Amino acid sequence: MAEHADAAEPIDEPTPPDEGIDIEEYEADADLAQSAETPARRRFSYARVLTVAGLVIVLALAGLGGWLGYRVHQDREAQAQRNLYVQVARQTAVNLTTIDYKEVDRDIKRILDSATGGFYDDFQKRSQPFVDVVKKVQSKSEGTVAEAALLSEVNDQAQVLVAVEVKTTMAAAPEQEPHRWRMRLSVQKTGDGPKVSNVDFVP
Repeated sequence: MAEHADAAEPIDEPTPPDEGIDIEEYEADADLAQSAETPARRRFSYARVLTVAGLVIVLALAGLGGWLGYRVHQDREAQAQRNLYVQVARQTAVNLTTIDYKEVDRDIKRILDSATGGFYDDFQKRSQPFVDVVKKVQSKSEGTVAEAALLSEVNDQAQVLVAVEVKTTMAAAPEQEPHRWRMRLSVQKTGDGPKVSNVDFVP
């Protein structure tokens, strides 16, 4: 009887390793690991976005700075060209109104050196009769620019208005009142620099 009872007792079997794992605890650990990894990924993505955005801003500012620098350079060159037009017109107006019978040949050459086109051709044709008259009456004139202003600029040509005051003396009339004239001079670009291509006296 005793032996029969012992044979009927259940035998404890070992538990499989996998059956000893708590599924809920395993899933919780996985979620914890993933939640710890997610902020790191977010920080990396955020840093990358900031880097790209900063690079874009730097490139945009560099492009804008280059464009503004180019525009400033262009504006300076354009202003320098306008100033040169006015300067050439002023000097030509002085040359035209400053004639000394003792040095008239040199004065005529100075005028021709600053002339071009139709003005050069016309003045050269009339220069010798003008020289003869100046020497005959022993004329001496001195011009002073009162004001000058750029009227217009188109392509390689500009219109400049110049106001001059001219003092003239002659052997027969040493004392004369100064004359005030206004000239509209056309200044044109040439291979030798800007020169006057036309002169009109305006009221």
